[in-house]
Amino acid sequence: MRRRLRRGRRALLVSAGEAADRLDQHRTAIDAAARAGVRHVVYTSFLGAADDAGFTLARDHGATEEMPRGSGMAWTFLRDSFYADVLLDFAGDDRVIRGPGGTGRRAFVARRDVAEVAARILRDPAPYAGRALDLTGPVAVSLAEAAPLMTRATGEEYEYVDESIAEARASRAPYGAPDWQVEAWISTYTAIRDGELDLASGHVQEVLGRAPLGLEEAVADPL
Repeated sequence: MRRRLRRGRRALLVSAGEAADRLDQHRTAIDAAARAGVRHVVYTSFLGAADDAGFTLARDHGATEEMPRGSGMAWTFLRDSFYADVLLDFAGDDRVIRGPGGTGRRAFVARRDVAEVAARILRDPAPYAGRALDLTGPVAVSLAEAAPLMTRATGEEYEYVDESIAEARASRAPYGAPDWQVEAWISTYTAIRDGELDLASGHVQEVLGRAPLGLEEAVADPL
């Protein structure tokens, strides 16, 4: 990684996939960037990243955000909301979103907006140095409200089923995932349920000079 990064002044670090050693992967990348002489690192973090976040994977992001501090590199954190277009994957082939999300709301962000924000900052990072930007969609909606928006955008019928915690564990058991990963999947919904992520930010507008894409737009044309 040091060889790959040695001619770069700026680096975009896209967070690694779900893994037990994800923090080690992030630490390797950030250390390599600093040793290679990278001056500014942009990291795709998560909304509400902290060591006590309800969404358990956001705790990894909180720990990763500490790594560039004191490294000598400037940094910018893109704290993404849940991706709007990923709701299609959550629904699966039967087009039913299942999880204990209750009536909590979330301003789902389009992945193409996140990509465009990252590209814009990498071209001129100085105004965003030392900032954590909350990247969200324009309005927060519940999962029950998201389903008809997805139906309208795609022409196919979507619905939301609010599960209990026990039902959520049972419906995910066939995947054979380790316990920590199942709990992470479930916390995707409980963090929404508990209102931790009910935020619609103006940061996409600030960087791009336009409003963020809505959920319907993102689902109709997923990245």
